[in-house]
Amino acid sequence: MYRSFEEIAAAAKAHPRKRTLAVAGAADTAVLQSVVHAAREGIVSPILVGDREKIRELLTRMDVAADAFPIENARSGEEPDLSAQLVRRGEAEILMKGMVDTGPMLRPLVKKENNLRTGSLMSHVVFFDRIPHYHKLLLQTDGGMVMYPTLADKKAIIENAVSTLHTMGNPNPSVGVLAAIEKVNPKMVETTDAAELARMNRDGELTGCTVVGPISYDVAMSAEIARHKGFDCPFCGEFDVLIVPNMTCGNILSKSWIVTAGAMMAGIIVGAKAPVVLTSRGASPEEKYYSIALAAVTAGGEAL
Repeated sequence: MYRSFEEIAAAAKAHPRKRTLAVAGAADTAVLQSVVHAAREGIVSPILVGDREKIRELLTRMDVAADAFPIENARSGEEPDLSAQLVRRGEAEILMKGMVDTGPMLRPLVKKENNLRTGSLMSHVVFFDRIPHYHKLLLQTDGGMVMYPTLADKKAIIENAVSTLHTMGNPNPSVGVLAAIEKVNPKMVETTDAAELARMNRDGELTGCTVVGPISYDVAMSAEIARHKGFDCPFCGEFDVLIVPNMTCGNILSKSWIVTAGAMMAGIIVGAKAPVVLTSRGASPEEKYYSIALAAVTAGGEAL
């Protein structure tokens, strides 16, 4: 069970072998900085996909040998497909979104001919470190993949998050399903969905975790506020996972933590045959590096 991104990176470095990382759209300084860092730390062996001459030029500017890593030359727009083919052929174990748009990056994952689907819903799991007044890593989902999840989608989103945490050594994560209030209101679908997810958990239809909901953000994040509001729950201020009602809510919450509160994130897409490192194009090299480390400790579902 990891308490910080530094611990995740240390576990990735300690893995007996490097993971192979296919980087789609590698011709970008911030992307290359994170990839070179991860390679030097022994976390990954990268394959850079993109404009070969531009990638070589950028590596040289970084005082890295232009031929330090394999480069798959690709025209603009071809990088995601070529990177996915590397995974399909068993030449890479992790995909990474570089300087490409999210939609084209994810499209090859759902193509039948690439055989990268597992039959599960794909969702975006994002870990946050250094949230002010929160003492450990917090996983939030889904703020980057499923726009308007149904009840069945939310169940699958929880299962993906729980499976990820099981791989990382947490045998029974606590999951808070967020809403504006703690009571069920038939006019607020996020409250009825949350209550049904909690029931599924109690009845053994959703296992490997403890689900609480509906629960408001302030109550979930603060034991003191929970006591003041009379909400009896041992996980308040201690939750491992927060489930947001929709992608917009998750996106806003994530960016609020990062931009305003100074938190740091690491995010991957799970539910495919290979994890996909997915961060904003504006993310720092450090955030991209920790996302690579996160993918490395979860690739293959091997508990570390």
